[in-house]
Amino acid sequence: MRSRRSVRALFTSAVVALAAAGLTATGLGTAQAAEPSTAAPLPARVFAPYFESWTGESPAALAAQSGAKHLTMAFLQTATAGSCTALWNGNPATPIAASSFGSDIKAIQAAGGDVIPSFGGYTADTTGTEIADSCTDVNQIAAVYEKVITTYDVSRLDMDIEVDSLDNAAGVDRRNKAIKIVQDWAAANGRQVQFSYTLPTTTKGLAASGLAVLKNAVTNGARVDVANIMTFDYYDNATHNMANDTETAAQGLYNQLAKLYPAKTPAQLWGMIGVTEMPGVDDFGPAETFTLANATQVYNWAVAKGINTLSFWALQRDNGSCPGAPAGDSCSSIPQNTWDFTHIFAPFTSGTTTPADDFSLTATPANGSVTAGSSTTSTVKTAVTKGQAKTVALSVSGAPAGVTATLSPASVTAGGSSTLTVNTTAATVSGTYTLNITGTSPSALHSTPYVLTVTGGTPQCTAAPWAKATVYTGGQQVSHKGHTWKAKWWTTGEEPGTTGEWGVWQDLGAC
Repeated sequence: MRSRRSVRALFTSAVVALAAAGLTATGLGTAQAAEPSTAAPLPARVFAPYFESWTGESPAALAAQSGAKHLTMAFLQTATAGSCTALWNGNPATPIAASSFGSDIKAIQAAGGDVIPSFGGYTADTTGTEIADSCTDVNQIAAVYEKVITTYDVSRLDMDIEVDSLDNAAGVDRRNKAIKIVQDWAAANGRQVQFSYTLPTTTKGLAASGLAVLKNAVTNGARVDVANIMTFDYYDNATHNMANDTETAAQGLYNQLAKLYPAKTPAQLWGMIGVTEMPGVDDFGPAETFTLANATQVYNWAVAKGINTLSFWALQRDNGSCPGAPAGDSCSSIPQNTWDFTHIFAPFTSGTTTPADDFSLTATPANGSVTAGSSTTSTVKTAVTKGQAKTVALSVSGAPAGVTATLSPASVTAGGSSTLTVNTTAATVSGTYTLNITGTSPSALHSTPYVLTVTGGTPQCTAAPWAKATVYTGGQQVSHKGHTWKAKWWTTGEEPGTTGEWGVWQDLGAC
């Protein structure tokens, strides 16, 4: 997986956790009574694909559009090594606060789903910015976990630990000690909180470093609710049937868990296992390709075994827009329809509720074609499909540079309609774009696409857009800011146009 994740080859003050007193530490070093929780526990079986939170997309909109009711939100990390302040993707502009994804998470919860905030990821785990690697104060680490739980009213946190973080024994110990503090705090405050560990795996189970993380949790009395293995990026130069390898990897994990937790029954052991796939071509290359047929096999196996969590990296990759391309964050690199993998895995979730008051959402027409510099409109209609009419807040996302999309009115009572107006500039890049129209009511959330085709504008770049987390090798081309760039050698994270004449990127000119 990536975190902004690349190839996986291998401002707070001191705080005191006052769980016994029913208090939680905040980022300002003060303590306050824990707020009552309305969070429901996750279903016994849950499909929760990872969502790349740095893309600027709306998690609620993609959840509605794809049918994935639950999302694993990636990632939380510090901005710099040594800090005890966690931020979404280490970005000060997206702190742990209601202003960062708060409305999206509430909308997902209102629709019967939930999110699982995830700490770590490849980037954090290789730069010392995973919170337990970065912060040496166990109480402050626990305070950050508690802050995420109370800010978003969630019932599970995920720890994505790989690469350097696996070998940081001090960080592993601090993390598990902090988890134990939070679990005691949750119990004292009547909260149901779960913790999952997402770990790399071999085709036969966890490597020694991953197993050591779980052993340390047992030593510290930290309960691991889900051991989630990443069944991809094996990098062993072997021939792979990715579905069969998932089954052998999970069986190996089961055998390891049985030794760690000898009092658990077979059903309980399988019930604490999670599996995360990577749709299509993974970072190693075509030799490790997870197909739609593999997905069906894994789904049937997961249901039969009764595992806890089914996931994949990542929701934004569940489309076939780049068949044959190297692995990236925005597509699967194989021919497929958008959301094919999600539709296979979504029925795995059990125990969700159907909204009492529901509505439908449509756009008429559902597509439009304009010449760059002109505008077009569509009527967005809502209708009551169950229960009573509720207020539906409308929003639109996905507009590319040079395109503005507005809805008037921006809120209707279910049964009413709104006008979508799309304006383009003469500089808009020619191409076809999908705008997502989202409607959110107190009890439901739905999304519908509007496909916009722009002609007569700036020529479209044919190379795939540059992605910060993707690894590029010599000769690969990307598009960035209207130009095509060629990598001279291996690179990741270096933005085209910033490396200078002698840098890694060669400017091939405007697209």
